[in-house]
Amino acid sequence: MSTHIAADAGQVAPRILLPGDPLRAKWIAENFLEGAELYNDVRGMLGFTGTFRGERVSVQGTGMGQPSLSIYVNELISEYAVQQLVRVGSCGALTERLALRDVVIAQAAATDSSMNHHRFQGFQYPATADFTLLRQAAEAAEKAQVKHLVGSIFSSDSFYHDRSDLTDTLVDFGVLAVEMEAAELYTLAAKHNRAALAICTVSDQIVTGAETSAQEREQSFGAMVTIALDAMLSTPLPR
Repeated sequence: MSTHIAADAGQVAPRILLPGDPLRAKWIAENFLEGAELYNDVRGMLGFTGTFRGERVSVQGTGMGQPSLSIYVNELISEYAVQQLVRVGSCGALTERLALRDVVIAQAAATDSSMNHHRFQGFQYPATADFTLLRQAAEAAEKAQVKHLVGSIFSSDSFYHDRSDLTDTLVDFGVLAVEMEAAELYTLAAKHNRAALAICTVSDQIVTGAETSAQEREQSFGAMVTIALDAMLSTPLPR
């Protein structure tokens, strides 16, 4: 048991999905995992462990933003020895190449977060995905014929951003979408020699203004979950 996760030793699997929304964690557990059991409800941040194709997999809500995700990822790694961590979340598309419900597989994550600013004292850290998970996810998406793009995303500290001109600059440099957690996930995974990936479904098209409903964001993004599970099970755990 850790400070924010009530699981006993062995209750969390070495492979874990990380949605921000705890209700999405519950939906994933109920619809994708067999025999899923609740191991955490501290602060309403639900966590479950079950099996997928005979392999143990957990799913843990992390909340919104990098500070919240950092709490759960630090504890999952240090207290529960999790080896593979895949964020499954929503994002806002910054390019018309992406439509609602398309999938973005994040090769790298830029950020405006002060967390990495303080951590690296002004140096610019390249927060990147685990290559094997990235490759397996791209192959899974292609096999399932899910419309997707692989590329860079932006992990913002602000949901309501006051400087749209800064976002325009990111687009000029090929950034595909904006979300709020991936950069910290990639940074912590690198620090602890773990494998991490972020896979996001487009919930908002920032260029056109199109958007999905709250219920759709919670429950209708199954393609990215299947891609994430396929990628994890296709990537061997360290011995």
